Amino acid sequence: MELREGDFEAFFAAPFAAYGDTTPYVSPMKSDLRRFYTAGENPLFPTSDNFALFTAHRDGQILGRIGAHVHPASNETHGTNKAYFAYFDCADDAEAAAALLQAAESWARKRGFDTLAGNFNLTAMQQIGVMTGGFDGVPYVDQVYGPPHIAKLLEANGYEAYFPMQTFETDLEAFQPSSMLGPAQREILASPDWSFAPVTGKDIPARLDDARTLLNSGFANNPMFVPLTREEFDFQAKELKWIIDTRITSVLHYQGQPAGVVLVIPDLNPFIRATRSRFSWTTPWHFLVNRLRRDRALVVYLSVRSDLQGKGIMGAMLATLLPKMREAGYKKLGITWIWDENHGSLRQMERIGAKPLHRTHLFRKALT
Repeated sequence: MELREGDFEAFFAAPFAAYGDTTPYVSPMKSDLRRFYTAGENPLFPTSDNFALFTAHRDGQILGRIGAHVHPASNETHGTNKAYFAYFDCADDAEAAAALLQAAESWARKRGFDTLAGNFNLTAMQQIGVMTGGFDGVPYVDQVYGPPHIAKLLEANGYEAYFPMQTFETDLEAFQPSSMLGPAQREILASPDWSFAPVTGKDIPARLDDARTLLNSGFANNPMFVPLTREEFDFQAKELKWIIDTRITSVLHYQGQPAGVVLVIPDLNPFIRATRSRFSWTTPWHFLVNRLRRDRALVVYLSVRSDLQGKGIMGAMLATLLPKMREAGYKKLGITWIWDENHGSLRQMERIGAKPLHRTHLFRKALT
């Protein structure tokens, strides 16, 4: 067994080697993964001491990978002393898994952290969790995916599952807008105080700024949430202006100010899979093919300004937006993770007819 640190090429290649060609797993684009782990470019990592990349090898074969990192703002906000692991992808190999997890634990211990938790790829507002159920469900872009043995390898190394979550999928062709429309929603849609802000190519920068404001306000009391600075949001949303289908994202204003957002993007996983997560001369062709054939979209997040929550705003937005998605040719809508205790969001899933797609948990281990 050979353990390497800092070998980015092996880190990128690891899930392809560990899972083979038949897995539903789809890797981030290689250029994005490199950008995420570039100190000074990613605002999360001012220096290279903020993270480490480990890969496990045997007889020239890559068996797995894991990243370890710190999110100081999260520890400060929530009064914790955690380090995080990310992108834990491994063959069903006990020796390799133990070597990778021990390397991440050692990295965290040396820096004085008392807990290691993950997957955080790389923060709570990006991909999080380890799959524990729903393995037949085809993942959307920005949803985690891993085979059943990953959770078992974590448990075998002393990690406990916590913070249960689900992802969801809804059939847009079966959606009935009337299921969302009560008196409060009808009043919102009829009132001149409420208006849908324009989402066109030239408006996207303004709408993304609305989206950041509403994210920070609407999620302020959610567990693990850390407000995003403009720099952090712009880094994470760097490619959105090229990806957003302006027909299927919605920002609602109240008296001229941002009130609610449903940030939606087309599912890019078929495109990313076709390119094997690498840019080449065929990439533009694959992107065009995906654009012509796409029929799945993903809700990155939905949020209502904190002082306006509980007034029926999200129902009014979804009743308006989902039929527009159907008119644009989309048939399925995926939703990123929702915590089991987020009863308000779970009720919205019931109302739009969404069904659980994947079961996920965070995993943690005390290091003291």
